[in-house]
Parts: sequence; C-alpha cells; structure tokens
Amino acid sequence: MPAKSKSQQMAAGAALAAKRGEKKKSELKDASKSMVDSMSETKLRDMASIKRKGKPAHAWNS
Repeated sequence: MPAKSKSQQMAAGAALAAKRGEKKKSELKDASKSMVDSMSETKLRDMASIKRKGKPAHAWNS
C-alpha cells in the first residue's frame, strides 16, 4: 500500500529505520510508533519508497 501523503511517507520511513535498528523506537512519535509494531518491513519499505512530488502534505480524509 503506497503512502497517500508526504507525512505518511515520512512516518513509514522513520518506522522502517526503527525496525532495522537504525533508530531507537523511543525516538518515534505518533503514527510511526504504531506503524513499527503493526506493519512488516516489506510493507513499510513499500510505503516509504514513494516519490513525494505531487503528494499532499497530509491525507485528511483517507
């Protein structure tokens, strides 16, 4: 499932870094904190790898 907004993409990237051990889980906030436990590394990679150009800053009604 690709990210629908820049904020989703950035949260997925932070969660992916924590899942790989590149970042501490305690440094995560809000959405990325729940993503790291609820999503697989493959799903996080797919969500984080989208291009940001043309995406809204936030996905309000998604």
